[in-house]
Amino acid sequence: MYEMYMKAIDVFEREHPDVAVRMEQQTFEGIQRNAQIVLTGNDVPDVLLYNKGNATAGQLAAQGLIRPLTDIAHEKGWDQIVTGNLLTTSLYDQNGEMGSGEWFGVPNNGEYVSVYYNVDMFNEHGIAVPTTLEEMEIAMQQFVDAGIIPIATAGAEHPVTQVWYALILHYANQQTIDDFQLFTNDVNFNDPVFTQGTERFDQWVERGFVDPAAVAVTAEDMGLGFINGTFPMMVSGSWWIGRLNNEMADDWGQFLFPGNQFHPGSAGNLWTIPTNASNPGCAAEFIDITLRPEVQNFFAEQGGLAINANDSANITDPRAQQAMEYFQKILDDNGLAFYPDWPVPGFMNSLTSNLQALWNRSRTVPEILDAISTDYFAGRN
Repeated sequence: MYEMYMKAIDVFEREHPDVAVRMEQQTFEGIQRNAQIVLTGNDVPDVLLYNKGNATAGQLAAQGLIRPLTDIAHEKGWDQIVTGNLLTTSLYDQNGEMGSGEWFGVPNNGEYVSVYYNVDMFNEHGIAVPTTLEEMEIAMQQFVDAGIIPIATAGAEHPVTQVWYALILHYANQQTIDDFQLFTNDVNFNDPVFTQGTERFDQWVERGFVDPAAVAVTAEDMGLGFINGTFPMMVSGSWWIGRLNNEMADDWGQFLFPGNQFHPGSAGNLWTIPTNASNPGCAAEFIDITLRPEVQNFFAEQGGLAINANDSANITDPRAQQAMEYFQKILDDNGLAFYPDWPVPGFMNSLTSNLQALWNRSRTVPEILDAISTDYFAGRN
């Protein structure tokens, strides 16, 4: 993604030689924590790449901190590129709830959570790529029996919530997702879907499928643990693909979370234009460049999940091709289920702290489901 952004900057500056683009990078957590403060002043970015969903971009939209982009989307044809499942997170109503209303952001990539595995470790232990959740648990038990913790994850940040949500989605249907994410109906966190998924996560902890010490691990350290061969599997997002290609060569593979129709994922983060931006016209032009086939093809060739690449894209890496095929399969199945922290502000903190409590055995499954339910409905109100 970084390479794509640099490519877009290069194109923009070539076409606008009198304008310089300065990019400032922040961590995912940092920008989510500080965005409201940054955007209330006069010295704000002209264009901001921000997380999508009710709790993030929706909140900025409802507070009037980012501009509606509907007219520009129609004028520039973004509405012909960002459609279907990918469109949901671009639209927000007056309450900041996604799925309807005005355009407030534009993605230029897709993303989804899957399982990455260490090819050598699987081969060494005679383990085949699982096609069902039961087969995956058998494989994990084989690693545990060999003294190896099977899954790299991170309890201090978002990865653990995605593992938990993948297990919830194993039991979910479209109505469950719509109720949870889009508030179609009230959610019962003590129903069989949330109960069985959470109990299964609890069993994974009990059986040693995840490292007890990982309760305090960050996403970066999780990735390093997988890359250096400490763990044979990692459940995380497609944003790792380029890095795994660079740092693990042919030593890794990928499979969709077995047995699931629905997967954590969505369109990528959103390019937004702050209300106080000094150069909104330049910002719109930059966003448009990120969606051009020239830039999208380049992105796809680097292993990214492009949403507007054309047939001239030269995608030669087999892992990049497989990642695109998996993404297309999810889209064809209408299987993007978004992310579990999205529905309400502050829900990421609730999920991570409660899953940590389950992980370290200080709370039971019913206790954390009650706590999550309380925080969810408090956020909705």
